[in-house]
Amino acid sequence: MNRTEQSNAKNIDDNLKKPNNEQNLVSLDLNLKTLVDFKNSLIEEQKKGEDKIQELNEKIEETKKQIDDERQKLEDLRIKLKDVNDIKDAEFPKFMELKDIVLKARNQMRELDEKSGVKSSKEKTNIKHLTKSLDQLERDIQTKKLSKDEERRLVNKSKEIATKLHAMKVIHKKEDQFRTISSQYGNLKSKINEIFDKKSEFGNKIGDLKKILDNLLISRENLYEDRRKIIREVRESNAKLEMVNTQINAIEFRKSKMNVTGSRRKYRDAHDKSYVSMQSPKERSRRNKENMQIWNSMKEQALKKMSSGEKLTFDEMKLIYSDISSSEV
Repeated sequence: MNRTEQSNAKNIDDNLKKPNNEQNLVSLDLNLKTLVDFKNSLIEEQKKGEDKIQELNEKIEETKKQIDDERQKLEDLRIKLKDVNDIKDAEFPKFMELKDIVLKARNQMRELDEKSGVKSSKEKTNIKHLTKSLDQLERDIQTKKLSKDEERRLVNKSKEIATKLHAMKVIHKKEDQFRTISSQYGNLKSKINEIFDKKSEFGNKIGDLKKILDNLLISRENLYEDRRKIIREVRESNAKLEMVNTQINAIEFRKSKMNVTGSRRKYRDAHDKSYVSMQSPKERSRRNKENMQIWNSMKEQALKKMSSGEKLTFDEMKLIYSDISSSEV
């Protein structure tokens, strides 16, 4: 407020009709009580806000710890999954190679069966019997007195049994090899299945942990937003509290001033009475109207400034918390 406005405000206080000092004090006391009550509510609101901020800080720290724990679990699972993948990369080519060997061995067994003419498993297991039969035929050929036809028949039969015996021995050898390979293949297949089960297990756990982490991160961000909101509210309460304290100080100063200047005003009013009586009623009415317009204009500007949250000067506080009929010296 500039000096001209201060002078106009003083003229308003000096020239408008004044109630007695006691009424002014009562009005100020009512305003002061309202402000003190409002101040107490702001202090309580501020305290609740600070408690809420502390509570949110604790929740944020707890959530951050959970996030760190879950991230460590996720990292551990990823390491385990990498180890499983390394084993799979090393073993899977062996498995596929052994699988091809087993398929080839099975095809070879089928071809040998077809070539040997052996159809039943009973024939395949009769090597001992065939060996005895062959030995007996060879002894008969060597020791018995045979006709040429009988000897030819036994020799042919001996060749036939020898051929079959050889084929069966080859088959048995291949079967032994096939069983060995099949056993190795079965063991490796079980290992590969176990590896893929582990991969699936770790993959599912990693997926579940990612969902938990996503929810925790969203929760943490919501807590941050809640804290920012409460901090803004506490700051607004602080600004209001500062303004209210300014207003309370202004009223208390005014009350003190009114108490000190009460007797002085009476003395001045006695001397002003003669001057006022010299003015015509029309002149006094015109002057009071002009002063009221100036006073209302300045008070409206001060109220707008207060509603926008700006700090008020002492003279602006005087305008807001005085009425057109109050006066100060």
